Amino acid sequence: METREIFRNLSPLDHRYSVSERSVFDALVPWFSEEASIAACVRAEAALVLAHLAVRRGAVSAETRAALDAARAEVSPEAVYAEEAKTRHNIRALVNVFKTKVPPDLAPLVHLGATSVDILDSSLAYRMKGACIGVALPALRRLETLLCDFTEREAETAQAGRTHGQHAVPVTVGFAMAEYVSRLGKSIIEIERLSLQLKGKLAGAVGAYNAAGMIVRDPEELERIYLAELGLEASEHSTQLVEPEYLLRLLLEYNTAFGIIANLADDLRNLQRTEIGELREGFAKDQVGSSTMPQKRNPWNSEHVKSLWKTFMPRVLSFYMDQISEHQRDLSNSASQRFIADYVTGFCMALSRMASVIEGLSADREKCLANLRSGGGIPGGVLAEPAYILLAESGVSDAHEVIRKITLKAERDGSSFAAALASEGGALDPIAAELFKLGFIKIDGADADRAEKLRAAALAWFEKPEQYRGLAVKKAKELAAKYRALMIPRPEGRENPQAE
Repeated sequence: METREIFRNLSPLDHRYSVSERSVFDALVPWFSEEASIAACVRAEAALVLAHLAVRRGAVSAETRAALDAARAEVSPEAVYAEEAKTRHNIRALVNVFKTKVPPDLAPLVHLGATSVDILDSSLAYRMKGACIGVALPALRRLETLLCDFTEREAETAQAGRTHGQHAVPVTVGFAMAEYVSRLGKSIIEIERLSLQLKGKLAGAVGAYNAAGMIVRDPEELERIYLAELGLEASEHSTQLVEPEYLLRLLLEYNTAFGIIANLADDLRNLQRTEIGELREGFAKDQVGSSTMPQKRNPWNSEHVKSLWKTFMPRVLSFYMDQISEHQRDLSNSASQRFIADYVTGFCMALSRMASVIEGLSADREKCLANLRSGGGIPGGVLAEPAYILLAESGVSDAHEVIRKITLKAERDGSSFAAALASEGGALDPIAAELFKLGFIKIDGADADRAEKLRAAALAWFEKPEQYRGLAVKKAKELAAKYRALMIPRPEGRENPQAE
């Protein structure tokens, strides 16, 4: 058959992204290419022959297995497509070709008792499970580990917390990243669980084992042996189709993880804005940020991840629509289901790109501190919260209103929050006393100087908002350690799984 140059392919996945994300593309080819799809169906047909032999003979010789393996290797996509041009049926074409390759005494067992979807759904589950365990999960674990590394490295780097795009109270860069460590980590665990629950079937044209019941005494035993050859178990109920929710739930969890990394990409992109400048993606020596502005260093990798999410996230609608099939089966999912491969490929390419972002990501610690101390307009203004809390603890019932007015004074006067607080002795003295009681400030010397020293120490504390960060450092380190331990290394995807 015709073999195209990559730049004559229609999908960007097959030209632009197969070049930029070559390792991901190469790892997915053995699972999602058309060659892989046909090979998986042939594998399923061979598994059915083995199941028949096991039921009839009780054991299958090594020679027979070797003969079937050799026959599988001889079935080419070109031959199957040529046969399909005559049969107008893809599985019947595949069966016809495979029958010519197996030993003559085994040919009658090929496809015996099966319907097309016994092969199609089982081989799809086999491929989806293999791609998940061999490609997606290693990529997810690598990204998660890189996030853990960054979280630990920047666990103590003070940063302004932000809500509604405004400065809130202080956090740390590591704590902010720990959000994604936690969210993505849970999604990875769920993806693994769901991938191991994918099901197959050998229940016939309507799922009631009609055909198999004519051949063997226990059709469900035949099904168990067949699916075990593919590393699968049977769906507890089938029509002509496997219950679609097994695959749907896995795809939805992929989409959940995709949304998490898109959210991360947005945060990283915004923190690289010129006026914020707290984070920076790596930038290669010969890289160009703009075709006309030589000084530009655009966060284009983060934007690329977000763009891939925008492209593939809406596919979830098709996944939901593939739940619906009229009675025991119609063909309304036959075309749409073929594009699952595109979705998983896009997701894995986004994972690869995000991993490269995190690997080269750096925090400008001085800029983080300067932004935090600026208070978003009122220097030290992010410490209005602890001032209110401490004042309320001292017994002032309208403490929030008192502190709110002090922030308005600072804004009006163009002063720092500490300076505005200093002019309000009625608020500063009880706040200073609470800070001392809680151990946040210390003083020494004669009692005569006590009140003044308390005020000075309190004002100095309010000049350094980076001290007010709650459990940010502890949480960042704990979460990084937890999820790194959960990312247990798994066997990588096999180089050519269909050739076994």
